[in-house]
Amino acid sequence: MTGSTIPRQARERAPDLIALPGTPLAHAVVHLIRPVESPSVFNHSIRTYLFARLVAARLSLDAGRDYDDDLLFAACAMHDLGLAPDGPHRQRFEVEGADRAAQFLIEHGSPRTDADEVWQAIALHTSPGIAERRGTLCALVREGVALDFGGPLGADHIDALTDEQADAVHAVYPRLEMIRSLTDAIVAQAARDPKNAPRYAIPGEFLRERDAFGRTRMEHACESSRWGN
Repeated sequence: MTGSTIPRQARERAPDLIALPGTPLAHAVVHLIRPVESPSVFNHSIRTYLFARLVAARLSLDAGRDYDDDLLFAACAMHDLGLAPDGPHRQRFEVEGADRAAQFLIEHGSPRTDADEVWQAIALHTSPGIAERRGTLCALVREGVALDFGGPLGADHIDALTDEQADAVHAVYPRLEMIRSLTDAIVAQAARDPKNAPRYAIPGEFLRERDAFGRTRMEHACESSRWGN
C-alpha cells in the first residue's frame, strides 16, 4: 500500500505513530546524522526507533519507567553512525558508531552512565542472544533493527505493528531499497581496513560474501521478508 492510499483513519493516527521526541538532544541527534547518512540509512535509523517503541508497548514497557525515551531515540538513530563516510573507519562499524555516539552524548551533557548504555546498545545491535540480555535499551534497539529487516534477524515481534501502521511509517520514512543500501555501506566500510572486517562478524561476512557471490545471504533472505527490501 502506498502513502497516497493509506486509509483516512490511519493518516489521522499517523502523527502519534511517527512522532519523534521533541527534546534538544533528539534534535541534535537528527542534526548530526541527517547530513552524513544516505536517505535510505537515515530512514532506517528513524524507523528502528519507531518500531522499537512499538515493541516496547507490546511488552508493556513504559517510557520514563522502564526505559529513557531520549536514550532509546539516540541509540536507534545513531546505531549506524559508524557507516557515515566522514568517520575514521578504523574498526568494525558497530564499535565505531558506538564510540561516536557516546562521545556525542558526553559533549551534549549526558552522564557517562547514559553514554555507556547507548554505547553498549549500538555496539551489540548485531549480536543476537547477547543484546537481549544486556538490559532494556539494548534489547529494544536490537528488536527495532530486527523488525525493520522484516524477519531475517529474528521474528519474535514481527507482528508488533499492523500493516496499516507499517504503511503509515513507510509513507513518511520510505525504505528506498534499504537492504541493498545498508549492505553497500557496510561492505564499503569493511573494505577500508582489515580490522573493520573480522571473520564471523557481520562486516567481515558481508564483505566476503559479496566478494565470493556478488551478494550476501542477508540480501537473499530479505527478498522473502515482510518488507522485501
